[in-house]
Amino acid sequence: MAGQLLSANHAAALAAALAGRANRAARGFCSGVYPITPSTECMELLCNQEIEKGEVVRVESEHSAMAVCIGAAASGARTFSTSSSNGLALMAENVVAAALLRLPVVMVAANRTLGPPWNIWADHGDTLLLRDSGWVQLYCADNQEVLDSVLCAYRLAEDRRVLLPVLVCQEGFVLSHTMTETDVPSQERVDRFLPPLELPGRLGATPRVMGGIDAPHTTEVHRAQHHEAMGRVFEVYREVQAAFERELGRRPADPVVAYRAEDAEALIVSMGTIASTVVRAVDEARARGERLGAVRVRMFRPFPADALARLFRGKRRIAVIDRNLSLGFGGVLWGEARGQAEPGAIVQGYVIGIGGGDVRPAHVAAIAADLAARTAAGAPVLLEAGT
Repeated sequence: MAGQLLSANHAAALAAALAGRANRAARGFCSGVYPITPSTECMELLCNQEIEKGEVVRVESEHSAMAVCIGAAASGARTFSTSSSNGLALMAENVVAAALLRLPVVMVAANRTLGPPWNIWADHGDTLLLRDSGWVQLYCADNQEVLDSVLCAYRLAEDRRVLLPVLVCQEGFVLSHTMTETDVPSQERVDRFLPPLELPGRLGATPRVMGGIDAPHTTEVHRAQHHEAMGRVFEVYREVQAAFERELGRRPADPVVAYRAEDAEALIVSMGTIASTVVRAVDEARARGERLGAVRVRMFRPFPADALARLFRGKRRIAVIDRNLSLGFGGVLWGEARGQAEPGAIVQGYVIGIGGGDVRPAHVAAIAADLAARTAAGAPVLLEAGT
């Protein structure tokens, strides 16, 4: 493998190109793209890649970009797109369609705050808007994880036990435009990891109908099948991790990543790059003699409820940090994670870093101190890091 200085946008584009070339013995590669800050760099690099038996289609909107992916994926091509924020919102109708058609599309989102007022910085609210769309969702902590996640996403999405689209999330500017050394695997290794896509029922010479009408009972059956496929993701993902480690020499992160959690008296739960800051804060707390631990939720859909419940066992104080805000409710991750704690545990939600606000170890230390002083959980706390 060769280390390159890459942004997460470029890491994602190179991974998509490698995956696309790996499907040259089948129906090739196709990407529908439309620019939006901060994901534009990804599609710019992808447009300049030479992919045999592949095409990048420049369209007039994000809605059309996903429509291109739907058509190409239905014919058996390996497909890719990228977007952010309001682009994802405009794309939403076809995002749902790709999932309900059980097409293994892979998309990378550079997380950005939804507007107006316009804000181009990081916030998980755009992809969490799509949490119930039927896509698997992975949240990345660094650029290497973005590249690896795109490759893993194809193998996971294309497994016949799953056949679901996968959304790889990386925070705008925090990762999308930050250059770090990233290992880029050779095409030969990717070829061994990603077999040619053989999509069942793909479009070809025989006429088929896509998107016909469902009667109520048929819809129930289809939703149940979709739900069952989501339930198989964890099992298949473990196989993907093993195959990736065997072929590419490193093991992708688990759906939930614990750090110094086993003997911790209190846990800090988070997603994305905030988790890296939390790890540093945990080390500083341990140096002060405080038994603090961290949990990173890497896979948000399907939600890793059982894994969280195991990590929460015996823990009486749990803080959940969200870089998003469900208005009138609180943080989305807090809302889902708190149900996995044991009865009587204090599970306090904190919202910080929305709109791209900086999150530093000192903020995490303040959250840990607030958690330690509580006798009961209260309403979610909204922290303004910039003040």
